[in-house]
Amino acid sequence: MRIAFFDAKPYDMPGFDRYAAEAGLELKYFETRLNEDTVSLAAGFDGVCVFVNDVVNQAVIERLHELGVKVIALRCAGFNNVDTRAAYGKIHVFRVPAYSPYAVAEHAMALLLTINRRTHKAYMRTKDFNFSLSGLTGFDLHGKTVGVIGTGKIGRIFADICRGFGMKILAYDKFPNPESGLDYVNLDDLFAQSDIISLHCPLNEETEHLINADSIARMKQGVVIVNTSRGGLVDTEALIEGIKSKQVGAACLDVYEEEGDLFYEDYSGHIVRDDKLVRLIAMPNVLVTSHQAFLTEEALENIAQTTVENLVKFSNGIPSPDTEVCYRCPRAEDCRKERSGKCF
Repeated sequence: MRIAFFDAKPYDMPGFDRYAAEAGLELKYFETRLNEDTVSLAAGFDGVCVFVNDVVNQAVIERLHELGVKVIALRCAGFNNVDTRAAYGKIHVFRVPAYSPYAVAEHAMALLLTINRRTHKAYMRTKDFNFSLSGLTGFDLHGKTVGVIGTGKIGRIFADICRGFGMKILAYDKFPNPESGLDYVNLDDLFAQSDIISLHCPLNEETEHLINADSIARMKQGVVIVNTSRGGLVDTEALIEGIKSKQVGAACLDVYEEEGDLFYEDYSGHIVRDDKLVRLIAMPNVLVTSHQAFLTEEALENIAQTTVENLVKFSNGIPSPDTEVCYRCPRAEDCRKERSGKCF
């Protein structure tokens, strides 16, 4: 198989080169992202490999289908950037459901610890030999209540980390896990009781702007919001207003709802025209990282291995129900995956 690899970065290539060579796959790396303007680069390839900020909408899928592309391999867990309904019956879509839940959960805690104890500010001060402690006061995490929204692998690991700090855990999930040992509550109770809220759920029609003006108003004053999942879970304008009114005490964001045109690129020598992001970064109680929670050696290794395995299985006609996305059949009884392991 020949695979067009979009939005390629230097840290992607070593693992993918190794596993692709072992599997006999031919990869062509493109630095550009996949979108309607670049989709023609996929001509002559059997599949495309994409990441979180590639645009795989209906127009792109139809063009890929015309070009003879048979498979889309996501090298990430989320697939909100793919129009799965448009793909159904045309192009199979696979993802990496669990590359390293520890990487993301640990980054979420790193963000929380950093914004709380101002270690980023202390670092910059001491680089200038400024050893003042003014403005660096934090609070004990021990005894605080953290609300975990989404209790998949990442959410559960984050809850375990918080438990190690002596924190009280409240959890919400549309599909609670009875074996998790977590204290599940409804969203209203979680908002009202949590000192810290961390998001670990997928982005879909139900969860888009889950954090909005109304939900922020129901939270504890001074709440800390952590988002290492998907930017669209948070209404950015509502978050900014919440911070300005001091209803939100701090925000830790590894993702941003309009990140597609900015994240993973160097704009240090440019004027950034996204006023919302500029306002967020300028706020002293906001910490923004550029969607790097996944970026560990272990995660990169697992992403490359699983993505190549998905492509090899597809090439050999082997079903992979655990990694092929759900195309949301109108009726549950129409789901072929349940019967044969393949959606179409």
